[in-house]
Amino acid sequence: MIKVVISGYYGFANAGDEAMLAAIVGSLRDSIPDVDITVITGNCKMTQKHHRVKTVYRLNFFAIAAAIRRCDILISGGGSLLQNVTSSRSLYYYLSIMRIAMFFHKPVMLYAQGIGPVRGEQARRAVRNVLQKVAVIGVRDAESKAELASLGVTKPPVHVTADAVLSMHPGDDRLGRELLKEAGISDTQKHIGIAVRNWQGLTSYKQAIAEAADILQNEEGARIIFIPMQYPADVTAGEEIASLMKSKAVVLRRSYDTEEFMALMGCMDVVIANRLHALIFASLMEVPVTAISYDPKIDSFIRLIGERLCGTVESISAADIVADVRTKLKRGSIAPVIKARLHHLRRQSLRNAYLALRVLEDKERIKKRLTRKEDGQSVR
Repeated sequence: MIKVVISGYYGFANAGDEAMLAAIVGSLRDSIPDVDITVITGNCKMTQKHHRVKTVYRLNFFAIAAAIRRCDILISGGGSLLQNVTSSRSLYYYLSIMRIAMFFHKPVMLYAQGIGPVRGEQARRAVRNVLQKVAVIGVRDAESKAELASLGVTKPPVHVTADAVLSMHPGDDRLGRELLKEAGISDTQKHIGIAVRNWQGLTSYKQAIAEAADILQNEEGARIIFIPMQYPADVTAGEEIASLMKSKAVVLRRSYDTEEFMALMGCMDVVIANRLHALIFASLMEVPVTAISYDPKIDSFIRLIGERLCGTVESISAADIVADVRTKLKRGSIAPVIKARLHHLRRQSLRNAYLALRVLEDKERIKKRLTRKEDGQSVR
């Protein structure tokens, strides 16, 4: 049985990260039928329940070391783990997990990661020193590969793949309609979903979204629905924007799993978001998106699918949002070129599991070669 340990930002009710884990686990199970998966998580019970995997708590380093010692490969999986914009401590945490694997001579793979920004010479040197020793790196965009080059990472092969979530199959919008019904939302109106996060104390983008939401609700007859991608933080952000509106919006106030998020997105006519995985979920469900950027990872995804940004959290206006949403409501679905690019990105995303499998095959070949060598020496 192949034993895999997965490290990432899991167990914190963040829809994007939980979706990445679901995608990684699903792809590994498709590629390696007898795979045994252990996930390092902040909430063991939740991760076990939602993903049917073994778990170890993310701060129990003795248990982490024991799991890694028994594994065949460590996957540092999905998302923007190697950056120090949101937290310096998390950067060193994920590097320390990789160092444990290297101590036990276990191969390490970076799975569809977004690299950087990494600021400060000490941090950049730490990332470079660790990544020079990993087996293979899969990054979700060309910008991440360029960041690795700027960091001086030269030894492991680097493959530009795609975000892990893009390998997921679309959800069932019948479930989405049931969830909306539970929230008292009828199926007779247009639905505009809004998925936003707080960002560095900025408020102007919230005012712009509130003004745009009022116009769209009053003039387009659309129901405004705030969808919390991270619970409960995004509920608070949604409530704040809803309080700025003159008309009444719906704020969904509970936690949802990956399947439910996909289903909810499938029931929207347009999704306005500064959450990367809200944009990805909606796109997978072939729902048009109005993207507001706070981070280069959003710019990269929107560019990859052939869309354009509506604006940034620093510069967005209500007029920009209204114009973009109206264009997409009129079109009624995503453009054919975007659909084609999404199919291509799905294939690229599936390459991540192939890269992991290739590392395992190389490990097995090395093991057999060493065994033959030892047997030959014993004969002599």
